[in-house]
Amino acid sequence: MGPPRVIPAPLQRGSRVRVIAPSSPFDRTLVLRGIGWLGQRYRVEFDWSMFERTGFLAGSDARRLDELNRALSDPTLGAIIAARGGYGLTRIAHLADYAALLRHPKWIVGFSDITALHVEALSVGVASLHGPNAAGLGRSDDWTRGRFLSAVEAPTAARHFRGLQTLSPGVVSGVLAGGNLSLLFTCQATGRLHLPPGAILVIEDVTEASYRIDRMLSALVASGALDRVAGVVVGDFSDCPDGPHRVPWRSVLSEHLCALGVPVVTGLRFGHDRWNEFVPLGVRAELDAGAGHLALSP
Repeated sequence: MGPPRVIPAPLQRGSRVRVIAPSSPFDRTLVLRGIGWLGQRYRVEFDWSMFERTGFLAGSDARRLDELNRALSDPTLGAIIAARGGYGLTRIAHLADYAALLRHPKWIVGFSDITALHVEALSVGVASLHGPNAAGLGRSDDWTRGRFLSAVEAPTAARHFRGLQTLSPGVVSGVLAGGNLSLLFTCQATGRLHLPPGAILVIEDVTEASYRIDRMLSALVASGALDRVAGVVVGDFSDCPDGPHRVPWRSVLSEHLCALGVPVVTGLRFGHDRWNEFVPLGVRAELDAGAGHLALSP
Protein backbone atom coordinates (compact mmCIF):
# COMPACT_ATOMS: atom_id res chain seq x y z
CA MET A 1 0.00 0.00 0.00
CA GLY A 2 2.90 2.38 0.64
CA PRO A 3 3.07 5.16 3.24
CA PRO A 4 -0.02 7.28 3.96
CA ARG A 5 -0.28 10.47 1.94
CA VAL A 6 0.37 13.75 3.71
CA ILE A 7 -0.55 17.02 2.00
CA PRO A 8 1.39 19.93 3.54
CA ALA A 9 -0.60 22.87 4.86
CA PRO A 10 -1.48 25.67 2.42
CA LEU A 11 0.75 28.73 2.43
CA GLN A 12 -0.78 31.94 3.73
CA ARG A 13 0.33 35.54 3.73
CA GLY A 14 3.29 35.72 6.07
CA SER A 15 4.19 32.04 5.81
CA ARG A 16 7.90 31.27 6.09
CA VAL A 17 9.50 29.90 2.93
CA ARG A 18 13.15 29.10 2.26
CA VAL A 19 14.99 29.21 -1.06
CA ILE A 20 17.81 26.67 -1.37
CA ALA A 21 20.29 25.73 -4.09
CA PRO A 22 20.77 21.94 -3.95
CA SER A 23 21.93 21.53 -7.56
CA SER A 24 23.69 23.84 -10.03
CA PRO A 25 24.73 27.50 -9.85
CA PHE A 26 22.08 29.86 -11.18
CA ASP A 27 21.32 33.24 -12.69
CA ARG A 28 21.74 35.46 -9.64
CA THR A 29 19.52 38.24 -11.00
CA LEU A 30 16.58 35.95 -11.80
CA VAL A 31 16.69 34.23 -8.43
CA LEU A 32 16.91 37.51 -6.52
CA ARG A 33 13.94 38.79 -8.55
CA GLY A 34 12.04 35.64 -7.63
CA ILE A 35 12.93 36.10 -3.97
CA GLY A 36 11.81 39.73 -4.19
CA TRP A 37 8.44 38.73 -5.60
CA LEU A 38 7.97 35.98 -3.01
CA GLY A 39 8.89 38.49 -0.32
CA GLN A 40 5.88 40.63 -1.18
CA ARG A 41 3.66 37.88 0.24
CA TYR A 42 5.77 35.55 2.40
CA ARG A 43 8.67 35.67 4.84
CA VAL A 44 11.47 34.53 2.55
CA GLU A 45 14.76 33.21 3.91
CA PHE A 46 17.96 32.00 2.27
CA ASP A 47 21.62 31.56 3.08
CA TRP A 48 24.11 33.68 1.16
CA SER A 49 26.19 30.51 0.86
CA MET A 50 23.83 29.33 -1.87
CA PHE A 51 25.63 31.72 -4.24
CA GLU A 52 28.82 29.67 -3.91
CA ARG A 53 30.12 27.77 -6.93
CA THR A 54 32.14 24.57 -6.96
CA GLY A 55 32.58 23.56 -10.58
CA PHE A 56 29.12 22.74 -11.94
CA LEU A 57 27.60 22.75 -8.44
CA ALA A 58 26.15 25.45 -6.18
CA GLY A 59 28.84 24.84 -3.60
CA SER A 60 30.24 21.65 -2.11
CA ASP A 61 28.21 18.53 -1.42
CA ALA A 62 28.57 19.26 2.30
CA ARG A 63 27.21 22.81 1.93
CA ARG A 64 24.24 21.74 -0.17
CA LEU A 65 23.35 18.76 2.03
CA ASP A 66 23.52 20.87 5.21
CA GLU A 67 21.29 23.52 3.62
CA LEU A 68 18.78 20.86 2.54
CA ASN A 69 18.70 19.11 5.91
CA ARG A 70 18.21 22.35 7.82
CA ALA A 71 15.26 23.21 5.60
CA LEU A 72 13.72 19.73 5.90
CA SER A 73 13.95 19.77 9.69
CA ASP A 74 12.61 23.30 10.23
CA PRO A 75 9.28 22.83 12.07
CA THR A 76 7.70 26.16 11.11
CA LEU A 77 8.74 26.36 7.46
CA GLY A 78 5.89 26.28 4.94
CA ALA A 79 7.83 25.59 1.75
CA ILE A 80 11.26 24.81 0.35
CA ILE A 81 11.71 26.42 -3.06
CA ALA A 82 14.63 25.47 -5.27
CA ALA A 83 16.65 28.30 -6.76
CA ARG A 84 16.96 26.25 -9.96
CA GLY A 85 17.54 22.70 -11.14
CA GLY A 86 20.48 21.76 -13.34
CA TYR A 87 22.65 18.98 -11.97
CA GLY A 88 24.04 17.68 -8.71
CA LEU A 89 21.15 16.78 -6.44
CA THR A 90 21.56 13.03 -6.93
CA ARG A 91 25.00 13.33 -5.33
CA ILE A 92 23.38 14.18 -1.97
CA ALA A 93 19.62 13.49 -2.10
CA HIS A 94 19.93 9.95 -0.73
CA LEU A 95 21.81 11.27 2.33
CA ALA A 96 19.16 13.75 3.49
CA ASP A 97 16.80 13.23 6.45
CA TYR A 98 13.30 12.69 5.04
CA ALA A 99 11.98 11.48 8.36
CA ALA A 100 12.26 15.16 9.30
CA LEU A 101 10.07 16.05 6.31
CA LEU A 102 7.43 13.60 7.51
CA ARG A 103 7.59 15.04 11.03
CA HIS A 104 7.33 18.59 9.71
CA PRO A 105 5.58 18.42 6.29
CA LYS A 106 6.22 21.34 3.96
CA TRP A 107 6.00 21.94 0.24
CA ILE A 108 9.04 21.15 -1.89
CA VAL A 109 8.81 23.23 -5.07
CA GLY A 110 10.93 22.81 -8.20
CA PHE A 111 11.45 20.73 -11.31
CA SER A 112 14.12 19.14 -13.50
CA ASP A 113 16.94 18.02 -11.13
CA ILE A 114 14.54 18.62 -8.20
CA THR A 115 12.71 15.47 -9.34
CA ALA A 116 15.14 13.64 -7.03
CA LEU A 117 13.55 15.42 -4.05
CA HIS A 118 10.04 14.70 -5.32
CA VAL A 119 10.96 11.00 -5.49
CA GLU A 120 12.22 11.06 -1.90
CA ALA A 121 9.20 13.01 -0.62
CA LEU A 122 6.84 10.52 -2.25
CA SER A 123 8.73 7.61 -0.68
CA VAL A 124 7.76 8.91 2.78
CA GLY A 125 4.24 9.83 1.66
CA VAL A 126 4.53 13.63 1.54
CA ALA A 127 3.05 15.51 -1.43
CA SER A 128 5.28 17.97 -3.29
CA LEU A 129 4.98 20.44 -6.15
CA HIS A 130 6.61 19.93 -9.54
CA GLY A 131 6.89 23.34 -11.18
CA PRO A 132 8.94 26.49 -11.75
CA ASN A 133 11.61 27.36 -9.21
CA ALA A 134 12.70 30.73 -7.84
CA ALA A 135 14.51 31.62 -11.07
CA GLY A 136 11.30 30.92 -13.01
CA LEU A 137 9.31 33.09 -10.62
CA GLY A 138 11.87 35.82 -11.28
CA ARG A 139 10.95 36.12 -14.95
CA SER A 140 8.04 38.50 -14.21
CA ASP A 141 5.53 36.10 -15.74
CA ASP A 142 2.02 36.67 -14.37
CA TRP A 143 0.82 33.31 -15.77
CA THR A 144 3.45 31.40 -13.79
CA ARG A 145 3.10 33.45 -10.64
CA GLY A 146 -0.67 33.11 -10.61
CA ARG A 147 -0.44 29.35 -10.90
CA PHE A 148 2.14 29.23 -8.13
CA LEU A 149 -0.20 31.06 -5.75
CA SER A 150 -3.11 28.77 -6.63
CA ALA A 151 -1.01 25.66 -6.18
CA VAL A 152 0.51 26.51 -2.78
CA GLU A 153 -2.38 28.45 -1.24
CA ALA A 154 -5.21 26.15 -2.35
CA PRO A 155 -3.50 22.75 -2.75
CA THR A 156 -6.66 20.73 -2.10
CA ALA A 157 -8.82 22.59 -4.60
CA ALA A 158 -10.01 20.59 -7.62
CA ARG A 159 -7.98 21.30 -10.76
CA HIS A 160 -8.59 20.26 -14.35
CA PHE A 161 -6.26 19.90 -17.33
CA ARG A 162 -8.25 19.54 -20.55
CA GLY A 163 -7.44 19.24 -24.23
CA LEU A 164 -4.81 16.52 -23.82
CA GLN A 165 -4.12 14.21 -26.76
CA THR A 166 -5.02 10.52 -26.53
CA LEU A 167 -2.42 7.86 -27.22
CA SER A 168 -4.26 5.05 -25.47
CA PRO A 169 -7.84 5.49 -24.13
CA GLY A 170 -9.22 4.49 -20.77
CA VAL A 171 -10.24 5.89 -17.38
CA VAL A 172 -8.12 5.38 -14.25
CA SER A 173 -7.51 7.04 -10.91
CA GLY A 174 -4.39 7.04 -8.78
CA VAL A 175 -1.68 9.10 -7.14
CA LEU A 176 0.33 11.40 -9.40
CA ALA A 177 4.06 10.58 -9.44
CA GLY A 178 7.05 11.30 -11.63
CA GLY A 179 8.81 14.32 -13.06
CA ASN A 180 11.88 14.51 -15.26
CA LEU A 181 12.45 11.22 -17.13
CA SER A 182 16.26 11.39 -16.90
CA LEU A 183 16.07 11.83 -13.12
CA LEU A 184 13.52 9.02 -12.73
CA PHE A 185 15.88 6.78 -14.71
CA THR A 186 18.77 7.79 -12.44
CA CYS A 187 16.73 7.26 -9.27
CA GLN A 188 15.76 3.79 -10.45
CA ALA A 189 19.43 2.98 -11.15
CA THR A 190 20.30 3.93 -7.57
CA GLY A 191 17.35 2.05 -6.08
CA ARG A 192 15.60 5.22 -4.88
CA LEU A 193 12.54 5.15 -7.18
CA HIS A 194 9.44 3.62 -5.58
CA LEU A 195 6.30 4.48 -7.52
CA PRO A 196 3.09 3.84 -5.58
CA PRO A 197 1.00 0.95 -6.91
CA GLY A 198 -1.58 2.31 -9.34
CA ALA A 199 0.23 5.61 -9.80
CA ILE A 200 -0.47 7.94 -12.71
CA LEU A 201 3.00 8.68 -14.05
CA VAL A 202 3.80 12.17 -15.35
CA ILE A 203 7.01 12.65 -17.36
CA GLU A 204 8.91 15.38 -19.20
CA ASP A 205 12.45 16.00 -20.41
CA VAL A 206 14.75 18.32 -22.34
CA THR A 207 17.57 17.96 -24.91
CA GLU A 208 17.52 14.17 -24.87
CA ALA A 209 17.95 12.45 -28.25
CA SER A 210 15.28 9.90 -29.15
CA TYR A 211 17.65 6.94 -28.72
CA ARG A 212 18.46 8.10 -25.18
CA ILE A 213 14.74 8.38 -24.40
CA ASP A 214 14.40 4.85 -25.76
CA ARG A 215 17.24 3.67 -23.51
CA MET A 216 15.72 5.22 -20.39
CA LEU A 217 12.22 3.91 -21.02
CA SER A 218 13.56 0.46 -21.94
CA ALA A 219 15.49 0.34 -18.66
CA LEU A 220 12.51 1.48 -16.59
CA VAL A 221 10.33 -1.18 -18.23
CA ALA A 222 12.94 -3.94 -17.90
CA SER A 223 13.53 -3.09 -14.23
CA GLY A 224 9.85 -3.49 -13.42
CA ALA A 225 9.56 0.12 -12.26
CA LEU A 226 6.50 0.70 -14.47
CA ASP A 227 4.77 -2.64 -13.85
CA ARG A 228 2.09 -1.18 -11.58
CA VAL A 229 1.59 2.20 -13.25
CA ALA A 230 -2.12 2.81 -13.93
CA GLY A 231 -1.75 5.56 -16.54
CA VAL A 232 0.75 7.97 -18.07
CA VAL A 233 0.62 11.72 -18.76
CA VAL A 234 3.34 13.10 -21.05
CA GLY A 235 4.46 16.70 -20.74
CA ASP A 236 6.94 18.66 -22.83
CA PHE A 237 9.96 16.97 -24.37
CA SER A 238 11.74 20.17 -25.30
CA ASP A 239 14.53 20.37 -27.88
CA CYS A 240 14.76 16.58 -28.11
CA PRO A 241 16.44 15.73 -31.45
CA ASP A 242 15.53 12.72 -33.58
CA GLY A 243 19.11 11.45 -33.36
CA PRO A 244 21.38 9.93 -36.00
CA HIS A 245 18.69 7.61 -37.38
CA ARG A 246 15.96 10.26 -37.47
CA VAL A 247 13.56 8.43 -35.19
CA PRO A 248 11.14 10.99 -33.67
CA TRP A 249 10.95 11.03 -29.89
CA ARG A 250 7.15 10.98 -30.15
CA SER A 251 7.22 7.57 -31.82
CA VAL A 252 9.60 6.26 -29.14
CA LEU A 253 7.28 7.41 -26.38
CA SER A 254 4.22 6.03 -28.14
CA GLU A 255 5.82 2.61 -28.67
CA HIS A 256 6.93 2.14 -25.07
CA LEU A 257 4.02 3.76 -23.26
CA CYS A 258 1.23 2.18 -25.29
CA ALA A 259 2.86 -1.22 -24.74
CA LEU A 260 2.17 -0.78 -21.02
CA GLY A 261 -1.53 -1.38 -21.72
CA VAL A 262 -2.69 1.60 -19.68
CA PRO A 263 -4.35 4.93 -20.59
CA VAL A 264 -1.83 7.42 -22.01
CA VAL A 265 -2.15 11.09 -22.98
CA THR A 266 0.27 13.75 -24.17
CA GLY A 267 0.18 17.54 -24.23
CA LEU A 268 0.25 18.54 -20.57
CA ARG A 269 2.12 21.84 -20.46
CA PHE A 270 4.74 21.06 -17.86
CA GLY A 271 8.49 20.75 -18.20
CA HIS A 272 11.17 22.96 -19.70
CA ASP A 273 9.08 25.10 -22.07
CA ARG A 274 7.83 28.61 -21.34
CA TRP A 275 4.48 27.47 -19.94
CA ASN A 276 5.27 25.13 -17.07
CA GLU A 277 2.22 24.09 -15.07
CA PHE A 278 2.55 23.40 -11.37
CA VAL A 279 1.69 19.70 -10.94
CA PRO A 280 1.24 18.39 -7.40
CA LEU A 281 2.79 14.96 -6.91
CA GLY A 282 1.51 12.56 -4.29
CA VAL A 283 -2.12 13.69 -4.68
CA ARG A 284 -4.98 11.72 -6.18
CA ALA A 285 -6.12 12.33 -9.74
CA GLU A 286 -8.40 10.82 -12.35
CA LEU A 287 -7.29 10.43 -15.95
CA ASP A 288 -9.88 10.07 -18.72
CA ALA A 289 -7.48 9.51 -21.57
CA GLY A 290 -10.18 9.16 -24.22
CA ALA A 291 -11.57 12.59 -23.32
CA GLY A 292 -8.10 14.12 -22.89
CA HIS A 293 -8.89 15.16 -19.32
CA LEU A 294 -6.82 14.99 -16.13
CA ALA A 295 -8.68 15.96 -12.95
CA LEU A 296 -6.96 16.52 -9.60
CA SER A 297 -9.04 15.84 -6.50
CA PRO A 298 -6.70 15.98 -3.49
